[in-house]
Amino acid sequence: MTKKLVVGISGNLTRPSKTKAFINHIAGEVAGRIGATQAVFDIEDLGPSFPVARRLSDLDPAARSIIEQLVSADVLVAGSPTFKGSYTSLFKHLFDLLDPASLRGRPVILAATGGGERHSLIVEHQLRPLFGFFEALTMPTAIYASDKDFADGILVSEAIHARSRQAVAEVVNVVGATRSVGLAA
Repeated sequence: MTKKLVVGISGNLTRPSKTKAFINHIAGEVAGRIGATQAVFDIEDLGPSFPVARRLSDLDPAARSIIEQLVSADVLVAGSPTFKGSYTSLFKHLFDLLDPASLRGRPVILAATGGGERHSLIVEHQLRPLFGFFEALTMPTAIYASDKDFADGILVSEAIHARSRQAVAEVVNVVGATRSVGLAA
């Protein structure tokens, strides 16, 4: 039986971050449901070779290892901090380096966090570039949590917990429909 893997990636450029905590939470729920291990990274974990790389072979070994995990994951959880333009360009750069076919059919959960009253604006701003990339590959699911859904960096909103469980169930159905019990890692 092949080991299953859930990979989360955040555009976080300053730690700690609600977005990374949210991604960890969602990745943990998915991993628990499909019996997988999980790994969560920040874009900065790709290191100094990443922003200037023109192809995967230009990356240092640590960055290549992270990208290998990303493309071999059974489920991808991706998210961004609020209004980080540098994040969007770095995330786009990451997917420019990848062969889109390497992620085709992969279940993806997009996660965003940000200020409460601007909910729809933030979701639109942060997730649109990610949807643009992932729509061609799979049907991504998006979850949004506002700042008020966290206390001391921990997700406390029961409504968001319920939405997370719903998104995880959707992803588990996709994984079950597209892969055998021994999912590729």
